[in-house]
Amino acid sequence: MKQKAPLALLLPALLGLVFLVLPLLGLLLRAPWATLGTRLTQPAIRQALLLSLQTATLATVLCLVLGVPLAWMLARVEFPGRRIVRALVMVPLVLPPVVGGVALLLVLGRRGLIGSWLDQTFGITLPFTTAGVVVAEAFVAMPFLVIAVEGALRGADERYEEAAATLGASRWTTFTHVTLPLVAPGVAAGAVLCWARALGEFGATITFAGNFPGRTQTMPLAVYLALETDLDAAIVLSLILLAVSVGILATLREKWVSSP
Repeated sequence: MKQKAPLALLLPALLGLVFLVLPLLGLLLRAPWATLGTRLTQPAIRQALLLSLQTATLATVLCLVLGVPLAWMLARVEFPGRRIVRALVMVPLVLPPVVGGVALLLVLGRRGLIGSWLDQTFGITLPFTTAGVVVAEAFVAMPFLVIAVEGALRGADERYEEAAATLGASRWTTFTHVTLPLVAPGVAAGAVLCWARALGEFGATITFAGNFPGRTQTMPLAVYLALETDLDAAIVLSLILLAVSVGILATLREKWVSSP
């Protein structure tokens, strides 16, 4: 039932709206619209954009490969310490990204717990490489996928899976032919959120992969660098990220917004 808002609630609500919208409006008003097309074709901006799209997509694929089975385990398998495991999976959501980058360096750096073995055995070095960007983005983005897929799994009707098992389907066949189609919308929503989070990642990326143009300089890092040298370029890159964010919200509106 719709209610008439009292002034004591309406005033801070309007102030909150202004607080959130005004910076975005300022970005739009300050944007160099007259030279936007030319700036979008500049090598540095195009390079950062293409690298961001590539690494965010690869990070999302990595999160799908690892995160969907992890979400299934948390939703379907009873085991001791499941709550602790779920809490650990969610840690990157609240962990400062810079701290995540430091943690990745300590584990996957050339002198890290695993990184030293990778370097000595296979000659693989992740820090300050494009692959390192993918790893950093996947680390901070995977919880978004796991949350969405686990929620979808918990809301799915398990009777279909039980019927498939009764008919002789193996667990793998049931998972690929019954479970995944049932939770496909949740997987898609999680993948979109994961991709958007990876695209906007800054702290873990600059800490673990550095800021090297053409190799590790994604759009957020390019914005940070452009603020000191070319404000209009920073605004253009920010507009791209803003457009992506709005597009993500429009894509997921039907899933999370039930009323106009």
